[in-house]
Amino acid sequence: MDQTENALSRLLAEKGVLLADGATGTNLFEMGLTSGEAPELWNESDPDKIRALHRGFVEAGSDIILTNSFGGTRHRMKLHNAQDRVHELNRRAAEIAREIADASGRTVIVAGSVGPTGELFVPLGAMTYDEAVASFSEQMAGLKEGGADVLWIETMSSPEEIHAAAEAAIATGMPYVFTASFDTAGKTMMGLAPSALHTVTADLSQAPIAVGANCGVGASDLLSAILDITAADPNAIVVAKANCGVPVVKGDSVIYTGTPEVMSNYACMAMDSGARIIGGCCGTACEHLAAMRLAIDTHEKGPRPDMEAIIEATGPMVNKTSAANDDQPRRERKGRRRG
Repeated sequence: MDQTENALSRLLAEKGVLLADGATGTNLFEMGLTSGEAPELWNESDPDKIRALHRGFVEAGSDIILTNSFGGTRHRMKLHNAQDRVHELNRRAAEIAREIADASGRTVIVAGSVGPTGELFVPLGAMTYDEAVASFSEQMAGLKEGGADVLWIETMSSPEEIHAAAEAAIATGMPYVFTASFDTAGKTMMGLAPSALHTVTADLSQAPIAVGANCGVGASDLLSAILDITAADPNAIVVAKANCGVPVVKGDSVIYTGTPEVMSNYACMAMDSGARIIGGCCGTACEHLAAMRLAIDTHEKGPRPDMEAIIEATGPMVNKTSAANDDQPRRERKGRRRG
């Protein structure tokens, strides 16, 4: 596929830098989602709340909205006895987002969110590569039918799972983006370093439109990964979608420490680090996105920052950088789900 033929590439060529959206899970919890409930079921049971979430992101200035389908594979949906409803739930997710995007009066990209299956590949677990491709293909067919512009493979930790999802996207006939969560000593839970991200799908017939990092443990840590990714391939289109500050547990709640000012600083640092698609992950609400929209529109690109400048702008790092942890055993790493 000629990458210039897809809507995301055209909008990137037009605008240069795009604002993605904010958190799905944490914002839906504010709307009444309960712990253990599947957000994807709301596509049918409470679609007005999903519409409100997308509309809020668009009104805050987002150029890209992600569908409410992060856990939409049969492996995650079986936890809610909905494994036989994968196609319809993903189709509805894309239809709702498409409705809001088309009503916006401007070009808004609908990105079909595809998260990890939650399964381990053999020999560590039971999932085979072919089973993963089939699972992602089932989900992606629904997203395509519902009107998604691009498939957005996100919060990944396993190179093999990224590859399987990308292969499924190509077979579905859709352009795709993928991001990983570098939340464990500067690498993913399965040991993938930011600098190696570009190599994961190098053998496939269709390259991703963009690659990058999302979620993780904080804006400074994510920007460290972005520096590694852009250094490894300065010509790549890179996605930065950081959590809104650092999560802090207060009683039964998880509070994210990022303010609109911090997220505005983060957006500027992301641009200077070479990212061209910038958004927020866990904890990122509409007020944060509005500040990021203003930052992107008014920022004059500066020199490539070092970590000292990033930490001054967005706060201290939680982990060491990937390069400082190249020898850390994988068994010491922990995982994280996008919020």
